[in-house]
Amino acid sequence: MKIQRKKGLFYVIFALIFLILILLYFFNQFEEILYLPFLSPAEWCEHQPCMQIEFFSTTFTLVQPTSTFLVYFLGILTATIGIYLLRVSKKQNYVVFWGIALILWGLGALFAGTSYQAFSYELKCAGRSLCIWTSWWEVVYLVLSVGSVDAMMLAQASLNSKGEYYTAMRLYAACNFLVYVPIVVIGSVIPIKFLISFELMVIFLVPSILIFILFNLRRYLKLKQSIDKQSLLIWLLLIIIMGAYFLYLIVGITEMLWGHGIWFSENDILHIGLIAWMIYIGFAINKYKPVINNNDE
Repeated sequence: MKIQRKKGLFYVIFALIFLILILLYFFNQFEEILYLPFLSPAEWCEHQPCMQIEFFSTTFTLVQPTSTFLVYFLGILTATIGIYLLRVSKKQNYVVFWGIALILWGLGALFAGTSYQAFSYELKCAGRSLCIWTSWWEVVYLVLSVGSVDAMMLAQASLNSKGEYYTAMRLYAACNFLVYVPIVVIGSVIPIKFLISFELMVIFLVPSILIFILFNLRRYLKLKQSIDKQSLLIWLLLIIIMGAYFLYLIVGITEMLWGHGIWFSENDILHIGLIAWMIYIGFAINKYKPVINNNDE
């Protein structure tokens, strides 16, 4: 019965995500939100490297080739690790939900790389007098990212399956996703720029990361279990990676290097860091062994 309920939950989640994709694709009003400051298609490639690619009889503009490689590699690697964790999970909820989280994260990276890097010119500028600010691909990335972290919340909750935080953490994950999705749909259809922004996504994600840190720290101080120590290292590494990203962005190193013809952006720093992060997660979660009598709270 429990297995059937889990399968039913997965079907509901993926059906909901599919419905979101349909709504975002057919009813978005992204054409109404122009890139600021205004950029014409001719100016798009003055700010970043572009390549003209001929594929059979089609010619298109590939933007940020090296960055595209990194983010696509991150997406494929992350989704592959997620699939592997599902295959070796032995029906352990902690591993299963981490597998789902990484699959969603990997897919999100592929969507993000398509619109922010590889095909940004084709999606935002081609055939227009002025480039637009976002695309359907980027908004799907936002939804998948929030879904990924909410799956991580379900993974963490499973460590406390006999404790008082189990229901609260599962409820938080469900509410966080079910509140965020309508906001994104509204922001896409009306449209309202802030509701489909990276900044709003971060606002929804930061509380979850803080909950993870406090939850694992409390458990480690009380139980001294290796899984909580590994989890704390996972969150610490993520904070360091994000710190390096924002430091690189604030200092303006991307612009300085691009002025000398070298393209290595803050996103490249982020993606290289996340590649290493995902590899560590794969090893750490794969070593997980459930604790018997996990009545720790």
